[in-house]
Amino acid sequence: MVSTNVSICPKCGGKLKHYDSVQRIVRTKARRTSWMRLRRLRCVECGTFHRALPEVLFPYKQYEAEVIRGVLEGLITCETIGFEDYPCEMTMERWKAQKEQLLLWR
Repeated sequence: MVSTNVSICPKCGGKLKHYDSVQRIVRTKARRTSWMRLRRLRCVECGTFHRALPEVLFPYKQYEAEVIRGVLEGLITCETIGFEDYPCEMTMERWKAQKEQLLLWR
């Protein structure tokens, strides 16, 4: 996955060309879900596919980046009103364990 402003393949350095688009679920505050259309890019050199991610998403995560950052910064906990059961405590602990990797992405 690449950010939306990158047009170079992270694998080989080749040029990325628009291929198609796919739907992805996004879980937001207040237990809401929505679908977002992501562009899929293909490298003209090595043929690998990459998804262009907007700033509101982390790779391989369904929750929006604002919720994940809130958990990592300690602003959102299991006791936070409105987030008592969403996301679950195990998910929050997993994000905290992956904190360095998640913060490197952005």
